[in-house]
Amino acid sequence: MLHVVHHADYMAPRPERGSFKFDKYYLVMEELRASGADMTEHAPDPMPRDWLEAVHDPAYVEEVFAVAVPREKERRIGFPVTEHIRDRVRHTNGGTWLAAQLAFEHGYAANSAAGSHHALADTGAGYCVFNDLAVTSNRLIAQGDARRILIVDCDVHQGDGTASLTAGRDDIFTLSLHAQRNFPVRKARSSLDVALADGTDDDGFMEALERSLVQSLESFAPDLVLYQAGVDPHVEDKLGRLALTDQGLVRRDRFVVGQARNRGLPIASALGGGYGDDQREVARRHARSMLAMADENRRHAK
Repeated sequence: MLHVVHHADYMAPRPERGSFKFDKYYLVMEELRASGADMTEHAPDPMPRDWLEAVHDPAYVEEVFAVAVPREKERRIGFPVTEHIRDRVRHTNGGTWLAAQLAFEHGYAANSAAGSHHALADTGAGYCVFNDLAVTSNRLIAQGDARRILIVDCDVHQGDGTASLTAGRDDIFTLSLHAQRNFPVRKARSSLDVALADGTDDDGFMEALERSLVQSLESFAPDLVLYQAGVDPHVEDKLGRLALTDQGLVRRDRFVVGQARNRGLPIASALGGGYGDDQREVARRHARSMLAMADENRRHAK
């Protein structure tokens, strides 16, 4: 069974300014529901303010909550922060938290949004307002749900915000596989960065993933994995520079879940990036990803 976290607020009305398309969040759920897969939907609560302030600058959190984000920060984010966006990001962040809780119970669970890995301490960036991966990790450790968390980021863009927000911690390990020449221009330093050349294909990506993920799991020994499962490494992605096929993305996702579940580790995924003129096709890639990971989890549960 696929346990997927979703909320109506994920589909915030599109802001008047900015190029980011929110359509895919509704379309992903349409694709999942039409698949006929055994699936349970879970609605998250909004992320509490103090959990956000434990990772982000409280002054920036106040700007978002008050819908008073300065224009220069909105430009970095890529759209204005409206009341709808504020409510959306609180729910998408709460969704990653809930997916982690469900993963403890079921082995794997998916958040149908988030993976907001560019958000920094005092500003959002790259279509990300708050960093759900860092906030969820911090809270899980703070209240004793986990001791050591591995964040695996396979989005085509480096998880610079996550790396920055967790830098210096010995209880959170960040692994980022990304296109070397893609956004952001200035990379942060993850615990382990794997920068890939333009045009890296399925086999090249898997060679790098197999080596780096096994190394990270064995050396760090986490008790939970959070997975940023962006589909923008796809060869047809509008903002990607890699060349993974549909089959390559499925192979990637099955491997990540399989490596976690082989070790008895719970794993929760966040949606991450995926961009294109055909939003339905992008949504299919995300849905296919979640269904493949749920199937891999089922296989290890036998």
